[in-house]
Amino acid sequence: MKTQKIYDENYQWIVMGRDPDKPEKIIDTNQYIIRDGKKTMLLDPGGIEIFSSVLAATLSETNIENITDLFASHQDPDIISSLGLWNEIIPDINLYGPSIWEGFIRHFSSGDVNYIGIPDAGSSMVLETVELQFIPAHYLHASGNFHVYDATAKILMSGDVGAALESPGAPIFVDDFNEHKEKMRMFHRRWMPSNDAKIDWIRRVRDLDINMMCPQHGRIFKGDDVKRFLDWFEALDVGVAIHG
Repeated sequence: MKTQKIYDENYQWIVMGRDPDKPEKIIDTNQYIIRDGKKTMLLDPGGIEIFSSVLAATLSETNIENITDLFASHQDPDIISSLGLWNEIIPDINLYGPSIWEGFIRHFSSGDVNYIGIPDAGSSMVLETVELQFIPAHYLHASGNFHVYDATAKILMSGDVGAALESPGAPIFVDDFNEHKEKMRMFHRRWMPSNDAKIDWIRRVRDLDINMMCPQHGRIFKGDDVKRFLDWFEALDVGVAIHG
């Protein structure tokens, strides 16, 4: 599993993924590490199948005693089914996740997870020095869903919004938006169920100062490609399965 620093100032953001050794029928995912002093947080740390790869990649960047927090944008197994394994090796780890999914996400671990529920309106937390905001993204695609915004790094970790299904060998960053948008179309039309929810999220996100938008699948958007994505997504009709 590859790692790459995408922000490296007073603290670091690191993306890991593009795992050529993952099982063939497992969807490729991006996991994000925030290293802030002696605290490290993993965003959407992934499923059971890739736990060993994610752990090895994380330990190449930080020590296990510094892994203090996890974040789960929603309840999907590719997001957080590895929870039981993280809880086994780090019994006091914190998990930030949507309040409404707590009773479901706890099924991924037999241990007593320190679950910190995020209310529907969102909230924030400070890792060591960096403040992270939990931005509501409900129904995109889960009924309780959050993204993570770092105003200092100007990074939005956007979960399944912006996702594209590509090979593990794909580049980290979008390099041709017009080509890339065709790799996102089917996913967003099928997995995003609500045009109203989409518009609500776009309204929130347009108010943020974003240099990079980092989805859980596919490539990272940076610079003007963030606005290009918002314009494209705003015009896209979603929830298409109900049309037959």
